Amino acid sequence: MNKAELTTAIVKKTGFTKKDAEKALAAVTEVITEALSAGEKVQVVGFGSFEVRNRPARVARNPRTGEQIQIEASKAPVFKAGKALKDSVNA
Repeated sequence: MNKAELTTAIVKKTGFTKKDAEKALAAVTEVITEALSAGEKVQVVGFGSFEVRNRPARVARNPRTGEQIQIEASKAPVFKAGKALKDSVNA
């Protein structure tokens, strides 16, 4: 499902106009992005949680040349599914 299909599904479930559904989806993604950028954890009970995890610096190997390269430390957003979502998917 892509963003347009998700917007259409929101319209069908809520009765919002397409424009309002697009605004709502944009607002949710923007709020989650801002919270993660600020280092906060976002929890949606029954769905899951979004958080940022630190990835340490490491040495890797270029598969083409075999040369070792240094990969810098970074932060990665992660999603952990909640129990209700896992149960729904596995049902």
